[in-house]
Amino acid sequence: MRIKTTIVLSLAAMLCISSLAFAEEAMSPNAEGKSLAFDKKKGNCLACHAIPGDPKAEAAGNIGPPLVNMKQRFPDRAKLRAQIWDATVANPDSVMPPFGRNKILTEKEIDLVTDYVQGL
Repeated sequence: MRIKTTIVLSLAAMLCISSLAFAEEAMSPNAEGKSLAFDKKKGNCLACHAIPGDPKAEAAGNIGPPLVNMKQRFPDRAKLRAQIWDATVANPDSVMPPFGRNKILTEKEIDLVTDYVQGL
């Protein structure tokens, strides 16, 4: 009986911990931006960019630069947003899709992705 109780308590603790981790991510202000960035039908950032340290980004692409130290690389949020909106403005040879110009993402979605990316 003692072994069954220990197993039940262990399973309950694991469930609680995983539920808390899920709730913490869901409540994160960047959770919606991350979801869009990882969505293959929307941002699909992982097709071209690596996000080191994120286990969900293991099969990321290497066409674009890794998304690290983004706050340092883009201290001006408006410049990062402009890059996501249409990277060809700053670099006409860019292969990055113009998410705003081509209406791949809405203005609100671009804001959410910008907030997420700048937080990396």
